[in-house]
Amino acid sequence: MEIQKVGVIGAGQMGNGIAHVLALAGYEVVLNDVSQPALDSALNLILKNMERQASKGKISEADVKAALARVTPSLKLADVGATDLVIEAATERETVKQAIFDDLLPHLLPHTILTSNTSSISITRLASRTDRPERFMGFHFMNPVPVMQLVELIRGIATDEPTFTACQEVVARLGKTSASAEDFPAFIVNRILMPMINEAVYTLYEGVGSVKSIDESMKLGANHPMGPLELADFIGLDTCLAIMNVLHDGLADTKYRPCPLLTKYVEAGWLGRKTQRGFYDYRGEVPVPTR
Repeated sequence: MEIQKVGVIGAGQMGNGIAHVLALAGYEVVLNDVSQPALDSALNLILKNMERQASKGKISEADVKAALARVTPSLKLADVGATDLVIEAATERETVKQAIFDDLLPHLLPHTILTSNTSSISITRLASRTDRPERFMGFHFMNPVPVMQLVELIRGIATDEPTFTACQEVVARLGKTSASAEDFPAFIVNRILMPMINEAVYTLYEGVGSVKSIDESMKLGANHPMGPLELADFIGLDTCLAIMNVLHDGLADTKYRPCPLLTKYVEAGWLGRKTQRGFYDYRGEVPVPTR
């Protein structure tokens, strides 16, 4: 099946990035959210990011205009149902995702492929709640979507080969690279990345080093482009905690126990860049470590 029209559910950080790259690749996109301000903000951000690409010569102004014309914002899930492929990019909570799929099912075309941008939740379990587990899989983009080249494709136990192939073809058309991952908690990237971030938080918690010393050590000593605590702030500490909980619960291994300090920051509402405070305070001109 040739995919021509794609629905993206969730206009946040991931959803607007996914809509951005799909529209530039020539797909018709329906971008859905429950909030009109969220849709307006997403469209403004897509325009801003595309104009930045145009200023660097990566795309033309004509490309920007054409891509924006392909994005249709909508508050109605029924509009998303009339697409060939749906990519759910809502918050990383299983109950939220399940509720979205429950509400979406009556509106879907018979051939529509359902996918989730989840970074950790069981694809098999999400698929089992739908009427099409054979046409359901994980479609995990990396953040920021327009920049990062990898997309993890995760098959559930029932996902059929035509569905996997169709999603592979979408990734190729986007100019990105797909990696096939098995349906285990957190898949490949976050199975490796999140325990490293969690260990960095433990290193801070136990007083081995400060925020600045930990991040500088990993940037200068391991050649990482961004320190682990700075990266955690960029991802969102609530998302990091949610993924660590999935790993801890799903694999039943104490090595995945979330650091109490990470939990404390999330309880305080210090979630990183999106709330202006996390392991760094972003309210001034220069980020300042909070510990």
